[in-house]
Amino acid sequence: MTTTESNPTDGTVHGESPAPTGPTSKIDYSERIPNNVNLAGDRKLQRALEGWQPKFLDWWKNLGPSIPTHDVYLRTAIEVGRDGWAHFDRVPMEQYRWGIFLAERDPDRTIPFGQHKGEPAWQEVPGEYRSELRRLIVIQGDTEPASVEQQRHLGMTAPSLYDMRNLFQVNVEEGRHLWAMVYLLQAYFGRDGREEAEELLKRNSGDYDSPRILGAFNEETTDWLAFFMFTYFTDRDGKYQLGTLKESGFDPLARTCTFMLREEAHHMFVGTTGVQRTVQRTAELMKQHGTDDIWDHGGIPLSVIQKYLNFHYSVSLDLFGSETSSNVAAYYSAGLKGRWMETRRKDDHLLTDATMEIPVVEGGAITTRTVPMLTALNYDLRSDYSADCGAGVKKWNKELEAAGLEERLALPHQGFNRKVGAFAGHHVSPTGELIDEATWQAHADEWLPTAEDHARVAALMVPHYEPGEFAGWISPPPVGINNLPVEYDYVRF
Repeated sequence: MTTTESNPTDGTVHGESPAPTGPTSKIDYSERIPNNVNLAGDRKLQRALEGWQPKFLDWWKNLGPSIPTHDVYLRTAIEVGRDGWAHFDRVPMEQYRWGIFLAERDPDRTIPFGQHKGEPAWQEVPGEYRSELRRLIVIQGDTEPASVEQQRHLGMTAPSLYDMRNLFQVNVEEGRHLWAMVYLLQAYFGRDGREEAEELLKRNSGDYDSPRILGAFNEETTDWLAFFMFTYFTDRDGKYQLGTLKESGFDPLARTCTFMLREEAHHMFVGTTGVQRTVQRTAELMKQHGTDDIWDHGGIPLSVIQKYLNFHYSVSLDLFGSETSSNVAAYYSAGLKGRWMETRRKDDHLLTDATMEIPVVEGGAITTRTVPMLTALNYDLRSDYSADCGAGVKKWNKELEAAGLEERLALPHQGFNRKVGAFAGHHVSPTGELIDEATWQAHADEWLPTAEDHARVAALMVPHYEPGEFAGWISPPPVGINNLPVEYDYVRF
């Protein structure tokens, strides 16, 4: 088996993958619901999930990708184990084998943090943490179908078949991640879990009466530049949230998120390389015509790319919540939700005496305050996320440097355009100056996408459906998927 997907951290493209070297858990494709959780041995749960499946398929039909296709070259899990967990083939979208896949269980695993540190990982839900665990699973589960809904119509304006295929790969995997959360709800939370599973299909992105839980997942994905920014910034938030949940003392949740992280890597690869290819084409047009105003030459100006970056980064920062949170402290102490790379941290994993500096706005200035680290875990996670985001921006700037241009992209200040946390209710410029309302209003159109920006980007979103053909605002990728040529017909109509 081969793959050209990226690794979870830096978007590096790999060639041929080695054969599995670790333990593997086969996925049973004879079942109606592919799984490696012995679903056949639990007839009650199997019936419940088979009752939920038609509702999922109706949701996919009504709110999944709107462009009709014959088949798509997609990756599907066939076993769980290092490197040997994916298979590429042409698949009609409606026949994609969604299922339930958990990483292999470690029978010796113990809880790595909190007051239960060192105890055997839980295989059943502890009664005292039932509602908290259910809430964490529901919030994570709610994000998965939301992004599919946000991206529903993008196939209609795909810049190439290669990009359309990547969009659909993201979509089907988000659908499978929904299955993963629904399995946990139905398998471990009884009637409450079944009701929550139903609600996950009733909430819809941007719906006035029943929106998705988190604000970023109610924003409209207007065009492909927004999609690339979403998969870079917002799916990267997903990476970090899953990374905290894979440390959970509740072992089925930890194993589920471990497997999901493998698929999440491709989503960020799509965002990293999508923005990079857009910047590359923009740099070419800027150099060729000696101006950033390249609308008339079929490109997206670098200043507009920066505004999209500003928006998606700031909205994604809000997903981490307030800098301090007693709920997150309680989750950590209870062993429900850890830190990013928890087991690699060189501390006591209890944090009862640890402190952290967090940003605050006091006396008309941005300053810091020392707080107990247990309450600042949102900020700790957000800091790791921001550093990771910066790595991609450096990669995009290499395209500008290679073109001999002086302009550079940059992440805005953490307080810019924030609606949650310490900076909510304050105006901060992209470079970190605290400003008043009048100054914000005078410059907001320079910092965030305007209606005109969205309209002009949308005007460039002309579909290209011939193999090897690409829209003029984006460069082709250097390699195709799974060692196939870029010109391959990844999607057939």
